[in-house]
Amino acid sequence: MKVGVVSDTHMSRMAKSLPKALIAEFQNVDLILHLGDWVSMGIYDLLSELAPVEGIAGNNDGDEIIARFGERKIITLEGIRIGMVHGHTPHSRKGTDGNALLAFANDEVDCILFGHSHQPLLREENGILLFNPGSPTDKRREKLYSFGILDIEAGKVSARHVFYDSKE
Repeated sequence: MKVGVVSDTHMSRMAKSLPKALIAEFQNVDLILHLGDWVSMGIYDLLSELAPVEGIAGNNDGDEIIARFGERKIITLEGIRIGMVHGHTPHSRKGTDGNALLAFANDEVDCILFGHSHQPLLREENGILLFNPGSPTDKRREKLYSFGILDIEAGKVSARHVFYDSKE
């Protein structure tokens, strides 16, 4: 199974359309996971033209998005338990990845997906894959825009970033 992972699109403010690199890659995924800060439900409509979409709300999302997706969830894909959270709460002294770990401290998960910092991250901690796809439209201090791909096969999950230099 191939899963597109995206966060922090901030579509109404930072961009008016999905980046070409993201569209090209997400046309070939089985599912898209959005990790919050959609800002507008319009991004759901755009993404759902490419593949089925699931997600959670972030700190910049309004009541409609929070009601539709919630702020934290665990999904199971081909036997892999995936925790999804934006990463802005609970506040730890260990940054956004620390917040993400705290959000699932009492759960058994194989992978935690999060956003919020706009900083791509891929690492493993205590057997849990931690993955932040970065942002496809608002790279902030990063050199490149980014999103992610999860590959799930034979009970194992791996992740990779897709980097590019134009949000068009």
